Amino acid sequence: MGLFSSKPSKQSYLGVDFGMSGVKIVELLNEKGRARLVTYAYTDFPNISSDTQPMEDADTMVALLKKMLAKAKVTTKQAISALPSSAVFSSIISVPASSEKEIKEAVETQARKLIPVPLEEITLDSKTIDQADAGGGKKVSRVLITGAPKTLVTRTMDVFKRAGLELLSLETEAFAEIRSLVGKDRSSIMIIDIGAKRTNIAVVDRGVPFLNRSIATGGVAISQTISKTLGIPYEQADAMKRDIRSMQQFAPTGDITPILNTLLRPIVDEVRYSFNLYQGQSENGQQKRIDKIILTGGSALLPRLPEFLTSLMNVNAYLGDPWARVVYPQDLRPVLDEIGPRFTVSVGCAMRDIE
Repeated sequence: MGLFSSKPSKQSYLGVDFGMSGVKIVELLNEKGRARLVTYAYTDFPNISSDTQPMEDADTMVALLKKMLAKAKVTTKQAISALPSSAVFSSIISVPASSEKEIKEAVETQARKLIPVPLEEITLDSKTIDQADAGGGKKVSRVLITGAPKTLVTRTMDVFKRAGLELLSLETEAFAEIRSLVGKDRSSIMIIDIGAKRTNIAVVDRGVPFLNRSIATGGVAISQTISKTLGIPYEQADAMKRDIRSMQQFAPTGDITPILNTLLRPIVDEVRYSFNLYQGQSENGQQKRIDKIILTGGSALLPRLPEFLTSLMNVNAYLGDPWARVVYPQDLRPVLDEIGPRFTVSVGCAMRDIE
């Protein structure tokens, strides 16, 4: 679902993800409907503790993007990117309409009620999910509406233009993640994206994000907690959280569940809330339920995290693999496995026009 889009003309696409911890890019070639890895690159911001949004410093982003494109030897000018979930408004509404004109008018009316800023300041997009018979020859349409500040959209477009790229589409992180992690799976899936500064939670049903939530805590907060608790430097704590042996040193029985409970308390509370919010609904007389959990983001590599959440929520949790639908040289497998959770959005963006 793009906040805007244009028709592509070539067969190679660049996915770009401006995260709070750094920038990730990946180029994929459309090879008869299958994505093949061409090149990739990532860079970390030096001051990860800063709360500055990447696009607030457009000049730095342009220079950084140009440098990455050259170093990775990117061959295409056509790019797709995603706006951060925390900056995007998303909601599913039901409107008593069936024609495109009726739906458009109804969406605008509902959006004015739901979005807390004037619509004139928002880039609004909508996608009809399905239609149902409401009786008397009338139909009700369920529509996913998405809105983002025009200032952010304009600033992002300008960065790509100055970097010499053609921005084909600007979409939401949720749709990029669905593309790379979920594919054609029609079950109800919770995606938990633990980034550097934020954790985004989306519940996806039949390929549509029905619930989107974002909280201001992530990998940096986890590392800070380890640092403070153990009295060690932040850099050491940040490295420790990816090493099961290091964490087990502070677990007398070798069981790190109590440690994970402490480190992930705010995230777990939000996961529980989202579970109850979604599973408290019903559709066609049946209670909704979440079938599985997919973990992604840089801090999804916390030791034993899938097992921890599986036990806690009584739902199977897995570490997502954004490369699962991508063809790549097998000798790259160890490296791609290590960086995979960080590339979920950029891979999903690059896959947008590859079917």
